[in-house]
Amino acid sequence: MQAYFWTKSLHLLFVVAWMATVFYLPRILVNIAEVGDAPAVRDRLVLMGRRLYRFGHIMFGIALVFGLVLWFHFDIAGGWLHIKLTLIALMLAHFVVAGRWLKGVDKGRALPSAKALRWFNELPIFLLLAVIYLVLAKPL
Repeated sequence: MQAYFWTKSLHLLFVVAWMATVFYLPRILVNIAEVGDAPAVRDRLVLMGRRLYRFGHIMFGIALVFGLVLWFHFDIAGGWLHIKLTLIALMLAHFVVAGRWLKGVDKGRALPSAKALRWFNELPIFLLLAVIYLVLAKPL
C-alpha cells in the first residue's frame, strides 16, 4: 500500500508541474503577440517559452510513467479512466499546438490575435476541471 501512495503522490507532483506549463505557455504567447516592436522583450519571451515547453514535455513524460505504473501495476480501471485519458490527450494536443505556435514565431510566422490566444489559454481549465471530477467521483 505504501508503494501505491508514493507512486500516486509522485504522479500528482509531476501532473501539477505539467499543468503549470500548460497554463503558462499560452500566456507567454499572448505576451509575444502584444509586445509590438520590442525585439529584446520578444526574444526573451520566446526563450522563456522554449525553456518552458521543454520542461513541460519532461514533466508530462514523468507523469505519464507514474500514471502507467498506477494503471498497470495497481490495476486502476473503469470507464472514467478512458474519459480521463481522452481529456488528457486533448490537453496534450493543446500544449503541442502552443509549442508549434511558439516555434513558428522563430520562423517569422504570425501568431493568432491576442484575444484568440486568451481564449485558447482558458481551454485547459475546463478540461482539468473535468479530469479532477472524474478522478474524485469515478462516476463510470
